[in-house]
Amino acid sequence: MATKTVSHTRRPARPAVPSLRQVLDDSTRRLAEADLYYGHGTDNPGDDAAALVYHVMGLEGDLDRKTLARKVPRGALLMLDLLLARRIRQRVPVVYLTHTCWFAGLPMYVDERALVPRSPIAELVEARFEPWIDPARVRRVLDVGTGSGCIAIGCAMAFPDAQVDAVDISAEALQVAEINRASYGLQKRLQLLKSDYFAALKGRRYDIIVSNPPYVGAAEFRGLPSEYRHEPAGALLAGKDGLDAVKVLLREARRHLNPGGILVVEVGNTETTVRRRWRDRPFVWLEFQRGGGGVFVLQAAQLEAFEKDL
Repeated sequence: MATKTVSHTRRPARPAVPSLRQVLDDSTRRLAEADLYYGHGTDNPGDDAAALVYHVMGLEGDLDRKTLARKVPRGALLMLDLLLARRIRQRVPVVYLTHTCWFAGLPMYVDERALVPRSPIAELVEARFEPWIDPARVRRVLDVGTGSGCIAIGCAMAFPDAQVDAVDISAEALQVAEINRASYGLQKRLQLLKSDYFAALKGRRYDIIVSNPPYVGAAEFRGLPSEYRHEPAGALLAGKDGLDAVKVLLREARRHLNPGGILVVEVGNTETTVRRRWRDRPFVWLEFQRGGGGVFVLQAAQLEAFEKDL
């Protein structure tokens, strides 16, 4: 007669597989407790958590109730845990973890070779720089200090009949810009050039010159949160007072602008220093619906005074 062995030891219960909603809530809590800095494309723990969860799950679009109820696979949970650990312990901006950001409504690739795209100039690109210039007359655009290429690509998409040049002194940043240029198939209309400001652009003139250059002063740079240490220092630091780059742009831009052209420059927190240094100059300081500031516009004719002053 056959016998059956009976075990009296209970098998351990399998851990419950969490839903997407539970994972989002838990990730948000972990980030909120870590006292992180937010300023690289997100401004709160919930947005950081959502970006990481979207990334590991390969999600797009808005989350509906059905999607939030989905179970999160173990592999995705393990990957998410690793990314959360890097965000919390190493203070890596979330965009460098996902390698994806949005600029002017366009997805962009980014890594630590280039600054995280976050300029309010995105709103100007979406508006095709109106009312500061007639979009119908724009045929050439220059982006100085292009980094990941986000402004240049945004301009190329906003002005489909225009030729766009994008310069940067960093060969590594231009490698990132090339990834984005290729992804949008803009090799014919967008030229990437290694150049120290205007050095490689002799004789070229533009309807729009736009720049998000370095503008952080030495003292401010030393006090930046740890998240900024992952960005290229050369894309942030602009001398003792933060004005090194803007001085070059103000001094040299006019000879590369067509009549009626405009210069658009972001100087961020250095706006106060710029206002004080050139208190009598006709800067137009812009306001943005989605926040941000420190961006000025000057007409080509208004730049003559700076050439004599600098």
